[in-house]
Amino acid sequence: MAEIIQKDGTWVFDGDALRLTPGRDKNVSLLRRTLGELVVPLGALAGVSFEQGRKNGRLRLRPRDGADPLLQATGGRLTEPHDPYQLVVEPDRYGVAEYFVDEVRNGLLLDQVPSDPVTAYLLPGPSVPLSVSAGDGTASFDGEHVRLEWNWKTEDAKAAAGARTLAVADIEAVAWHPAAGLENGWLRFTVRNASTEAPPKYDPNSVELWGFKKDPLMALVAAAVQARLPHPADAGATDPRQVEPPSVLRQPSVPDEDDHDALLRRLRELGELHRAGVLTEEEFTMAKQAVLKRM
Repeated sequence: MAEIIQKDGTWVFDGDALRLTPGRDKNVSLLRRTLGELVVPLGALAGVSFEQGRKNGRLRLRPRDGADPLLQATGGRLTEPHDPYQLVVEPDRYGVAEYFVDEVRNGLLLDQVPSDPVTAYLLPGPSVPLSVSAGDGTASFDGEHVRLEWNWKTEDAKAAAGARTLAVADIEAVAWHPAAGLENGWLRFTVRNASTEAPPKYDPNSVELWGFKKDPLMALVAAAVQARLPHPADAGATDPRQVEPPSVLRQPSVPDEDDHDALLRRLRELGELHRAGVLTEEEFTMAKQAVLKRM
């Protein structure tokens, strides 16, 4: 068994699964604290790595594509503070982190776990019932129905339609997108026979998000619903891009100048980690490709 205990959380590996428990430190994000403990079967992982930093290091788990409905619903948009698969490591525990990585890698090797995508969710998604208030409304989910209710900040035409109740059987896709820069975020449901090109501000099947503290909690609602939808690997699964607003569908994502500089810095950091032996050739190649795709 391998274990690492930090203010940011505690990770335990027993040979068959990893138990990820968020810490109680004030810096631990509201999303991770609300999500609670995650039990990740070894077969759901594609890899693990540890990166040393000047002040702190970071342990990272890389789940296999399609294994976790939370990652599927958020499309990889969870930032570092909210990502349950990252753990901040203090310098005096770097040796423990490296040992932890070795143990997990040995487990993956012994069990001959492939790194390719899976065809069914290997994690159950957040517990229900769930209810989150953020942006222009409240989203509640009991496992069978989603209920959307509006507040005084909701656009008039949208509020006039009243509260919405959506059966899981009628939902084709769901996605959460954080606010970024001057663009608001959203929690959007694509409903069978009721598709719309309206932006989230006017879409009665969307909650518009403005970048406040509780916005990430809407990702938990999205993940709980996603866990009950057909897996993306199924032939009849809806293309998740259908839940994006029309402006996002029409225009490819192009990083602004600041993002571009950040991506270049990330490439340099990855190169240094690879040369130092922290990242394997495979991990370095995969991480580099992921950054290049965003440029």
